[in-house]
Amino acid sequence: MRRVARVIGWVVLAIATLVLVGPFLVPVPPLEGAVDARSLADDTSHFITVNGIDVHYRTAGSGSPVIVLMHGFGASTFSWRDVIGPLAERGTVIAFDRPAFGLTGRPMPGEWDPGAYAGGSPYAPEAQADLVVGLLDALGHERAVLVGHSAGGSVALLTALRHADRVEALVLEDAAIYTEGGPPAFIYPLLQTPQVRRIGPLVARSIGGTAGERFLESAWHDPSRITVETREGYRLPLQVRDWDRALWELTVARSPQRLGERAGEVMAPTLVITGVEDRIVPAEESERLAREIAGATLVSIEGCGHVPHEECTEEFVYAVYRFLDVLPTTGEGCLSAP
Repeated sequence: MRRVARVIGWVVLAIATLVLVGPFLVPVPPLEGAVDARSLADDTSHFITVNGIDVHYRTAGSGSPVIVLMHGFGASTFSWRDVIGPLAERGTVIAFDRPAFGLTGRPMPGEWDPGAYAGGSPYAPEAQADLVVGLLDALGHERAVLVGHSAGGSVALLTALRHADRVEALVLEDAAIYTEGGPPAFIYPLLQTPQVRRIGPLVARSIGGTAGERFLESAWHDPSRITVETREGYRLPLQVRDWDRALWELTVARSPQRLGERAGEVMAPTLVITGVEDRIVPAEESERLAREIAGATLVSIEGCGHVPHEECTEEFVYAVYRFLDVLPTTGEGCLSAP
C-alpha cells in the first residue's frame, strides 16, 4: 500500500507540475507584421481619446437624432459600411470600434489603473457602456439612439441601464442578451491565472484562421453572398499590434451581466430586429426580448441571418427609418458642435 500511495503521490505531483509550469514552457511567438492601428486608417477615420483609450470612429450626417452604431464580436466600423450613408439622411451617425476590435487602441495590463474603470478593466462590459457615454461627451452630444448588433446590442442595453438619461432610444439587432457568450461563470477565476493568461493569446489567434472564417459564414443565411472585399474588411484589424492579447483581455474581463433578467427595466423606446434564419442568436431570443421590454417593436426579416445590416441592408434601413419617424422629438440636440 505504501508503494502504491508513493506512486500515486508522484503522479499527482507530476500532473500538478505540468499544470503549473507547462503553460510557461509553451512558446508564444510574436505576431508577424503587426502594425500600429492608425497606420491602417483611411480618409473616413477619426480618432479621439475617451476614458484613456484611443477610440477610432467614423461619422456622417448632421443634426438630430444622434445615432451611435455599435458592432458585434469580431467586427468593426467596417460592418456598418452600407448603412452609415442611408442613416445619415436622418441625423448624425457615429460608428466606433469597441475596445479589442477594429482600429481602437488596445491598452495592455499595467498600462491602466484598474480603479479608473468600472469592472476594473477598459474591456469590462461596464467600462464599455461608460465609454459610449464618454464618446458622446467628447463629441458634444447629450443623448443618442444606440444601435447595437449582437454583442454590441448587449453593450447598448447595458448602457441604457447604467445611463438611462443619455439614451434616447434603442435598436437591438440580433442582440446577444440571453446568451451572452464567453465561458461559463465558474471558469472566470481560472482565466485570471498566470498560466492561462500566458497561453490565452494563442487561443485568441484562432479567430484569425479557419475558425474566424467559419464564424463569419455562420453569421450569413447565404454565405455565398460574402464578397472577397467583405472578408478582407473583417481581416484588416488582425494586422494591428496586440490584437490577440486585447481579445484575450476582453475574454477575461467579461462578467455575467444577466441582462435578460433586467430587460424589463429598460425605459427607452426600443426596436428589436432579427434575421429569421439567425444561427447565432436564434430569432426566438429576439422575440422574447421584444416581449420583455415594455412597448418594444419587433421586426423579423425573412431570408436573413445574424447580420441583417449587411445581408439585408434595405430591409434593415427601412425598419430603422420607420422607428425613427415615430420617435418623440426631444429638441435637445447637441451640447456643442462636434
